[in-house]
Amino acid sequence: MIVSNDSIIKPPYDITNTILNLITEISEKIGEINAHHLDRPSPELRKRNRVKTIKASLEIEGNTLSERQITAIIENKRVIGPKEDIVEVINAIDVYEKIPQFDPSSVKSFLKAHQLLMKGLIDHPGKFRSKSVGIVKGKEVAHVAPPPEHLPSLVKDLFAYYNTSDDPVLIKSCVIHYEIEFIHPFMDGNGRMGRLWQTLILMKAYPLFEFLPFETIIKDRQKAYYKALELSDKKGKSTRFIEFILTAINESLDELLRLQNRLNTASERISYFIEIVQLESFTRKDYINVFKDISTATASRDLRYGVEKKMIVKEGDKRNTKYKIR
Repeated sequence: MIVSNDSIIKPPYDITNTILNLITEISEKIGEINAHHLDRPSPELRKRNRVKTIKASLEIEGNTLSERQITAIIENKRVIGPKEDIVEVINAIDVYEKIPQFDPSSVKSFLKAHQLLMKGLIDHPGKFRSKSVGIVKGKEVAHVAPPPEHLPSLVKDLFAYYNTSDDPVLIKSCVIHYEIEFIHPFMDGNGRMGRLWQTLILMKAYPLFEFLPFETIIKDRQKAYYKALELSDKKGKSTRFIEFILTAINESLDELLRLQNRLNTASERISYFIEIVQLESFTRKDYINVFKDISTATASRDLRYGVEKKMIVKEGDKRNTKYKIR
């Protein structure tokens, strides 16, 4: 629900200690990830994370395809499965490949994304619903979405909030996600659009989010996800939902940081460094800047190993030593 406050349209939520602490932790981890160059995953890791994102977001909506089947579709291989599930995956692959092209501030871009995401799945994809809808839980109606005649103005107000509010991006992205679920602008695809648009908002501020599959945490805690939506709906504020999503993001960043701790050998570290660092030449200091927990002696041994295995080339001597990737 969106309310007006001093001419700025702002959806209601409270700033809690939990939200403040999570924002602090997330901001620190983003800084650490950037410092370790983990914000630039290898092409193979990007592909795996994209598959995880698509699988988790669609599985929440009931899609049955596995990561292996989704990977096969990406590789243009034949897959046997429910036709609708395959179409959902094909559409999601298309949309996530094009995600840098979408404008998080544009209603037109929002509608275009929905058109691509739901193509062949519903009538009139990319158009606001023309019927009233309610979400039924058991025998009770858990949520009655706003009537269809209000949708254009509600979505316009929501995007005005995004464009004018000085709320932190982390909070703003959660609010947008929740409000898309609450407004329910389409007959179907609202959940996946909420998750997509949050990812888009975050990646415009922090590029690492393009390939961070925090949707997997949401999928693993699907009941808690819907409970957070329900509690926020009852309170008329998105506070609980913001707390839930920020927790999911925080845990996804933890998993990304644990990646570096799994690089235990010189071969693993050198291979990883070559994949993510795009430098014509580099020094031992550059290498240590990526692996901050290793000693200078370990870095020297790693680099010597890389030279011996012809993975890198050494140039110069002592303080003037530089390396090039073969």
